[in-house]
Amino acid sequence: MTGASAEPLEGLPLTRPTDPGWAAVALGDLPALLSDHAHCEQKAASSAMALVARHPEVPGLPRAMTALAHEEMRHFRQVLDLLEERGGTLGPPPPDAYAGRIRRLSCTLRDGLGSAGDLLLACAFIEARSCERFRLLAGALEDGAKVPGPRGLAGFYRRLSSAESRHWETFRDLAAGAAGKARVARRLVRLAGAEGEIVASLPLRPRIH
Repeated sequence: MTGASAEPLEGLPLTRPTDPGWAAVALGDLPALLSDHAHCEQKAASSAMALVARHPEVPGLPRAMTALAHEEMRHFRQVLDLLEERGGTLGPPPPDAYAGRIRRLSCTLRDGLGSAGDLLLACAFIEARSCERFRLLAGALEDGAKVPGPRGLAGFYRRLSSAESRHWETFRDLAAGAAGKARVARRLVRLAGAEGEIVASLPLRPRIH
């Protein structure tokens, strides 16, 4: 389910929820969160187009990634607007330890799917974790978190959570096209536990990952 009532982990391949204190930390420094979020959207668009160049042979991938890149760049502009409305600036992108570790994990954990399948599943987990965290932000704001700033921010994050839910499914389905549904289903289960350990090991910061 991707509607407003979705629980944070509902419909996602994640096994470990984000620490409950993360939303308060994130919303406690909204400019830093928005700056990081904007970079995440831009990186997602760039990664989508890089996949087109790297794996054009995967059925449906070029068109799916072109559509996803357009959507991610629209989100980038929207987040940038929110940041600038608050007087913030984008700044350089910080290293994303989570994304780097999940990509390495997907490629090194034994019984892999091959270059295309493993990379697509890494992207699937990044989108799924973003979905969960957008749901957490929306829920905290809807519950009355005292966050000065743009009106409608809860609805904005709720809408983006629905987009990220679609995106993780897109990457999963493309991986299935490259490596087969049964293999992808098994791989998702194996990666999920390790992904949860990565999340648990990272500090709570005003960042999406």
